[in-house]
Amino acid sequence: MKIVLKVIAVLGVIGSMMVGAQAADWVAGEVRRVDAANSKLTIKHEEIKSLDMPPMTMVFYVKDSNLLSGLNPQDKIEFQAISEGTKYFITAVRR
Repeated sequence: MKIVLKVIAVLGVIGSMMVGAQAADWVAGEVRRVDAANSKLTIKHEEIKSLDMPPMTMVFYVKDSNLLSGLNPQDKIEFQAISEGTKYFITAVRR
């Protein structure tokens, strides 16, 4: 019985943590620069509501350099981004 109560308590904590997390939005943008050597992508994008960010042009990092494959300046894309500390990372891209 004690084990069951501990499991329920842990699941409750995890659930409350997930309620505060918001899924990344798909955002429209235009590629301005691809810097594959440094795993960076400059994008002119629309508002990113999940990051409370207005439309602008900025540099994003990518952890998976495969996301940069085939991208060129002036490509119209949709992407998802997250923040980690003071950096912003692209987690998904689609054309």
